[in-house]
Amino acid sequence: MDIIDLFYKGGPAMWPLLALSILSLSVIFERLWFWLRILTQEKQIVERVLDAAQDNWEIAADIAKQATDQPIGRFLYAPLRLQKTNVETFRLALEATAEDELAGMRRGEKLLEAVIALSPLLGLLGTVLGLIQSLRSIRIGDLGTESVAGTTTGIGESLISTAGGLIVAITTLVFYRLFQGFVVNQVKVFRKAGNELELLYRQFPPDLSDTTSMSVSEVSQDNLLPPGKSRRSQFPQPPEPPVT
Repeated sequence: MDIIDLFYKGGPAMWPLLALSILSLSVIFERLWFWLRILTQEKQIVERVLDAAQDNWEIAADIAKQATDQPIGRFLYAPLRLQKTNVETFRLALEATAEDELAGMRRGEKLLEAVIALSPLLGLLGTVLGLIQSLRSIRIGDLGTESVAGTTTGIGESLISTAGGLIVAITTLVFYRLFQGFVVNQVKVFRKAGNELELLYRQFPPDLSDTTSMSVSEVSQDNLLPPGKSRRSQFPQPPEPPVT
């Protein structure tokens, strides 16, 4: 039987089911493209940033900055872009960025949840409406005659909407669970990459020495000396010749 014929025989409930299926497919294709880009590039980005961080933190920051179009790149670049930081600030930057990125990865889940919940109900509603219409046409005098066969056919056609709703819900549920699995895996990836980057930060901290701050401290110490004396006067001077 042709799909178009089945669609029309399913009744008016097939139209909202069609709209839900289009919304579901649009989200599914967008998420598939999103996850395809992430899963094929994030491992290489993490390895490059961690390898560079062992030698030069500026190079690691540049590599992470170039990968900011990816969630893992933005995650690693968040603490590296800070001018001055400590271990606690480094960790807070990683945690805050991870929460934002994981929230963005869940985009579209609410729509998929709505499709999963509404599709079976709409299919059941279409079946109930079809049964009401079919049973209303039955007359007591027609029982046992050929006209009842047409009513039975109508009841069978009314079940098409239920089948359509279940198909939409099941298909959407499969991809919904798949995307949730990807998000859970990303939590592990972010935690591992963040821990390794923080460990490198503890082992090979960046050189934060500032010559300007050293000169300022020296000037402040000079200002504490009496007028006319400098830091050089702190060293012992040769005795003056006795006055005769």
